[in-house]
Amino acid sequence: MRRRTVLAGLSASLAAGRASAQAWPSKPITIVVPFAAGGPTDLMARIVGERMARELGQQFIIDNTTGAAGTIAVGKAVRSAPDGYTISIGHVGTHVANGTIYKNLNYNLLTDLAPIARLPQNPLLVVASNQLSVKSLKELVEYLKVNGDKVPGGTAGMGSGSHLGALAFFAATGTKYQLVPYRGTGPAMQDLVANQIQVMVDQSSNSLPQVRAGKIKAFAVTAKARSAAAPEIPTAAEAGYPMEVSIWHGLWAPRGTPPEIIAKLNAAAIATLQDPDIRRRLEDLGQDLPTPAEMAPAAFAAFHKEEYARWEKILVAANVKIE
Repeated sequence: MRRRTVLAGLSASLAAGRASAQAWPSKPITIVVPFAAGGPTDLMARIVGERMARELGQQFIIDNTTGAAGTIAVGKAVRSAPDGYTISIGHVGTHVANGTIYKNLNYNLLTDLAPIARLPQNPLLVVASNQLSVKSLKELVEYLKVNGDKVPGGTAGMGSGSHLGALAFFAATGTKYQLVPYRGTGPAMQDLVANQIQVMVDQSSNSLPQVRAGKIKAFAVTAKARSAAAPEIPTAAEAGYPMEVSIWHGLWAPRGTPPEIIAKLNAAAIATLQDPDIRRRLEDLGQDLPTPAEMAPAAFAAFHKEEYARWEKILVAANVKIE
């Protein structure tokens, strides 16, 4: 009798879970964003979240949880209830590099989160303050070889996309500049425009609008070919410094989120990136959009694992870590 009672209770619990997943969503969904408002990850969350909200019929709430290069936000997302009402957005820095850089994380980036969908990626731009008296990437490299210890350059924190871009820049050019960490790329960009810092290697979605407005200058794009969104900006390779780095974004849910909910979120994300208006908006920011097949949870999980292994080798070789 006791065994029957336990089994009956378990069956009822499973049935309630299935019913809950079928009724989902019945209230707003929160996206935890690991950086301050105004940066490229925040912009991606707002563009994608607004359109996904229309697909799912519920409001998406942006929760900017900053600090420690995104580790605080990811930890918050990991600890959230696995009910589909709290998801997180991140990128190769927050969900790959941090796993190697931060030795004492209390979560596992590959096992404690459920992949929802891979989102667009974009190359980085090597940009500088208008007050810096150099006119090309070659001149910038020559200037940094002499003055690098006096030149402040911004990042969104250890392990952020702009930090990974800076490491790639250092390796490709044999130079360095002072790394000044911010709580997001948005605040760093504000200081670059104001000449409080002088150099950044930043996502094109964040830096290209400022270049177009004449507030900063761009020297190179970190891709194999020039960007269709800004064909006037040469590649780093054209100046003799091959450097291919793109920052991809993705959506995750806490581990244990019902597969039915993951499937609904994935379908909403795919529909979002198939929307012609959204596609034009993202492509105008220099973003490369994934295919629906690449966005599938299983495909995204495999890609995430491959990227983790690739960047782990790079970061260990560079001895980048925080105890």
